[in-house]
Amino acid sequence: MQQISGAPEQALAWIKAGHGAALATVIETWGSAPRRVGAQMVVASDGSMEGSVSGGCVEGAVVLEALEALEQGAPKLLEYGVSDGDAFAVGLACGGTIRVLVEPVGTGGMPLEVLEQLVAARAARTPVAYEVALDGSHHALTTDGHAERFRMDRSGLDEEGAIFTAIHNPPLRLVVVGAVHIAQALVPMARIAGFDPVVIDPREAFGSPARFPDATLINDWPDAALEAAGVDTRTALVLLTHDPKLDDPALHIGLRTGAFYIGALGSGRTHRARVERLSAAGFDPHTIARIKGPVGLNIGASGPAEIAVSILAQMIEALRMP
Repeated sequence: MQQISGAPEQALAWIKAGHGAALATVIETWGSAPRRVGAQMVVASDGSMEGSVSGGCVEGAVVLEALEALEQGAPKLLEYGVSDGDAFAVGLACGGTIRVLVEPVGTGGMPLEVLEQLVAARAARTPVAYEVALDGSHHALTTDGHAERFRMDRSGLDEEGAIFTAIHNPPLRLVVVGAVHIAQALVPMARIAGFDPVVIDPREAFGSPARFPDATLINDWPDAALEAAGVDTRTALVLLTHDPKLDDPALHIGLRTGAFYIGALGSGRTHRARVERLSAAGFDPHTIARIKGPVGLNIGASGPAEIAVSILAQMIEALRMP
């Protein structure tokens, strides 16, 4: 089943279905705020919502504000802090403070054509920045002048606090070579963590929709599949087959890309043999050292599910603490 990957895509889907939609974005935080700057939720004109701006504390209030913004055709700037005296009042019990920009899509808010261009850029895995003036006077997409923000994946306000820039890097992607038991545990965990999973295995009995209902499946040899799917700096590559004729071609491609994480299953002995083969193929020690092998953090994992947890944790460590 095809899943909608984010707030912009959901907003456009609701609009195409005949509903209005408003995007709510965290533009500033203080203290122990529950969501990062750039976090988004989308609200439809019938009250449906997807995503979050606070992890549950103020979503109900933001929905009401978004419905009002849709009715008025004008953006809203909201601020929420610690609730006074009542932990269940509208506020953040964690002690932080957030500012949220609510933009209706269409007249008075984000232009529909800008949303369509944003969704197209995300689908093409093209990094793009959305710039919006808090007073609603400016809306634009750009790929220029934000190299550091793209690298740091950092949305935020300008120095004057008048223009917010939302960084839309390509969605995180997990490419798994080898549709084995570990992959069956890793794929749903990774999807929950925000990764779009792709499973590659030429053996159709292994890489089947029944075993992987929520992943893109490619029943082809890894080298051909990776060339077709593409591997970029927002991709984690995990090899789980133990079979050099499947893993090695994938490694040859992965090591020539900017994949932020490459992990390969196997014992220390297996990895030493892998290193020897890659060295003979012309890869230098620095490049080979990019491979996490044996794959996963050393947490004493036992069984497919625990090994999957260790792999996902190591992927997140590589992404957030490079």
